[in-house]
Amino acid sequence: MEMEYGLGRWDLSSLAPNHESPVFEQRLKEIDEEVSNFEKKRLSLKSDISSKAFYDILHLYEEIAEDASKIGHYAHLLFSSDTSEPKALSLVAGMDDLSAKIANRTMFLELWWKKAIDQENAERLLKSAGHLKNYLNRQRKLAKYTLTEPEEKIINIKDTTGTGFIRKLYDQYTERFLFHITLDGKRRQLKKPELTALFHSPDPKRRTGAYKSLLRVYGGNEDVLGELYRSVVLDWKNEAIDLRGYGSPISVRNILNDIPDEAVDTLLHVCRKNRDVFQRYFRQKAKMISIKKMSRYHIYAPIDASEVNYPFSDAVKLVLNSLESFSPRIALLARKVLDENHLDSELRRGKKGGAFCATASPRITPFVLVNYTGKQRDVFTLAHELGHAVHSQLASDKSILVQQAPLPLAELASVFSEMILLDKLLETVSQQEKRTLIAQELDELYATIMRQAYFTIFEKDAHDLFAKGATVSEVSDIYHGNLEEQFGRAVKVTEEFRHEWTYIPHFYHTPFYTYAYSFGNLLTVSLYQRYKKEGGRFVGDYINILSAGGSRNPESLLRESGIDIKAEECWQSGFDYVEERTQELERLSN
Repeated sequence: MEMEYGLGRWDLSSLAPNHESPVFEQRLKEIDEEVSNFEKKRLSLKSDISSKAFYDILHLYEEIAEDASKIGHYAHLLFSSDTSEPKALSLVAGMDDLSAKIANRTMFLELWWKKAIDQENAERLLKSAGHLKNYLNRQRKLAKYTLTEPEEKIINIKDTTGTGFIRKLYDQYTERFLFHITLDGKRRQLKKPELTALFHSPDPKRRTGAYKSLLRVYGGNEDVLGELYRSVVLDWKNEAIDLRGYGSPISVRNILNDIPDEAVDTLLHVCRKNRDVFQRYFRQKAKMISIKKMSRYHIYAPIDASEVNYPFSDAVKLVLNSLESFSPRIALLARKVLDENHLDSELRRGKKGGAFCATASPRITPFVLVNYTGKQRDVFTLAHELGHAVHSQLASDKSILVQQAPLPLAELASVFSEMILLDKLLETVSQQEKRTLIAQELDELYATIMRQAYFTIFEKDAHDLFAKGATVSEVSDIYHGNLEEQFGRAVKVTEEFRHEWTYIPHFYHTPFYTYAYSFGNLLTVSLYQRYKKEGGRFVGDYINILSAGGSRNPESLLRESGIDIKAEECWQSGFDYVEERTQELERLSN
């Protein structure tokens, strides 16, 4: 008999004991002792160290990383459970401070490996590296961007109270924003999650009102938010370019992602070249929702106002059955998240909005947060986040140092899971429902490919402008021009959208993060087309890619599957799929 799953909250007990118990304090002391014992190994790090002695030290480093990750994740997940709880926020601050201190006390190993040991002895030790070989090789390559130990320690401390504080300040400042909008003739005051849900409203007045309210508030705070961003940008420049010697602001992220600049340049070029594909879709969508000229207010408008609602148990069955049809092994890994009560799905006051998947340790099943309302998009969100959990578990035999895939590959399993679910739904629905599903897919592809690519293009310009002393207003002008280029004459973009960039937290939290979405989604679409052609023969290749985690260089890993990320053809095939889906939508609409 198939198990029924209901809405609920996660159990964090596998990460740490209750933070208010003496056992938690004891756990912190044990971690401190681990670090103290590790610090004694510094004297053993000599050029002639044996492979066994070196890897014994490295394994101690892994154990500390795991223990610190588990207790740190406990704090952050507890806070996500209830962001209004002051004790949880205080715990997060304490664990972040602990993490910075542990990083400072253990960094001598990384610095020794990067800069102190000679190449001949490094190559000797690498012969026993196993799946850590790529990680250790990359550390050696990063040596030229690495400073001295005292300097690195100062930067760790600086980041906690400097840019780390700025990011927290941005979050706390913007989370307090309240938005006023007229709904059903009454003036309402909404929080951001309530307001942004209206972007998908079937009522065009609500969509327009929601955007106007959002942009009015963010625009009214542009001076403060702009200066916070300037600080993030200049800190990025001062540290990465001036001190460490990286070639450009985006190269920092590319090197951290283990992706060559050339591949990212090609990706962004192909995205820019194909912007007319989505412009064509938005022209078609305007006809479908009976709008004479599409405007930026309406790009996420639903095609069909009568949306199907799914009880949570039905959503789980849909997702697991679709994964089962692709691979029973993958479905089993997704089910583990539910069976071990690592899914927080219910709506409640104070809970963090949105959705995410968090992996604390290779030995612990990932934790997934969703806010399930029963909408069809929530079913896809569930598939997406469980896909992340599957990806992580397939690499659970790897070290914590390399389990997680680099950002450009991090969306592969999540988007693939959504595509499997979509195809399953398309097999059983009416022509009208098929039209709605394809339009929703194209909305999502726009949001995760073209929008994210243009975010990155904007970031490149913004970092360059702020470095030259530009004003916040000039950066907003660049953003508005960015929107006009990507939408062309297909979508009207009003002047107020020049403030929209201040609403994008990735710009503040993780500079140049967003191209990873474009990379991952276009790559997934291309791989999914191979699956459609090859069927079951493809599953093994797919699992091998996911199982590598972060232990392989993405370029060489994908090359083994016939994918050249430096070639335009790699990315163009994804846009060809978008074109095909748009044509199919046009046929269904005639």
